[in-house]
Amino acid sequence: MLENRDYMRQPASRLNGSATVVLIATLVVAFILRALLVPQAFADEYLALSLEGLRHGFVWQLLTFQFLHAGWMHLLFNSLAIYFFGRSVEMVLGPRRWCALYFLSGIVGGLVQMGFALALPSRFDAPVVGASAGGAGLIAAFAVLNWEDRFTLILYFVPVALRGKTLFWFSIGFALLGAALGGGGVAHAAHLGGFLTGFAFVRWGETLQLGLWRRNLFPRRERSRQLVKAASIRMPRWAGAQSGQPDDPPPDEFISREVDPILDKISAHGIQSLTERERRVLEAARNKMAKR
Repeated sequence: MLENRDYMRQPASRLNGSATVVLIATLVVAFILRALLVPQAFADEYLALSLEGLRHGFVWQLLTFQFLHAGWMHLLFNSLAIYFFGRSVEMVLGPRRWCALYFLSGIVGGLVQMGFALALPSRFDAPVVGASAGGAGLIAAFAVLNWEDRFTLILYFVPVALRGKTLFWFSIGFALLGAALGGGGVAHAAHLGGFLTGFAFVRWGETLQLGLWRRNLFPRRERSRQLVKAASIRMPRWAGAQSGQPDDPPPDEFISREVDPILDKISAHGIQSLTERERRVLEAARNKMAKR
């Protein structure tokens, strides 16, 4: 599944201790602890997400519901989705932004589900559990990162070739249909919120975040930006090839020479168009901002 993607052929050591693996392990431990130590009635009232709980101020439910599952099959399918889609997204975004994407998708998905429950309580007002809203965000992020690329998914043991945009719109359509039909115990509205959050996070969030950081680095400097094609990005001279990081010029030069063209490229073609080196440059830019 998805093994024909370049970033899925990275050495296994890069996944050791990754956020994807840590999250799946945490979900398994949480499932076991809930089954052994926490009564079902307590979990439904205080840990699962519900309108009644939010009305009582149990806002922590927006996080805790993401660690609960209705059964081991529920846990298994969510874990598989997180693993197969999440590990490739993590290789692009990095662990910190991957975690932000996952949990934000889960929270927004939960809020969307509660919005449907508020509007149609007879059909949607039930405790919600599961990591599927966060997983939906990862699926949407994967789709955006591979928008025009063709890849193969294994669905019910059948290989299916499709593009990222096809995966995204099919997922949105399925979630909308499920929400319209009532869902049959599945939180389709939460999935819908997760898909939309994952799309927005990768499509616009990266450009907005780096643009704000750049203005914070040099608030008084006026720079004329010109759309630059990928081929016009100049390769720097490496201070140390062993480190695998870009050289360290003065901050002003670093922003104008390295970050500006990459931001233009993201605006024109999306973050999925970046090379491995360009992603390292962005990581260096974030590190510079974090030190201020």
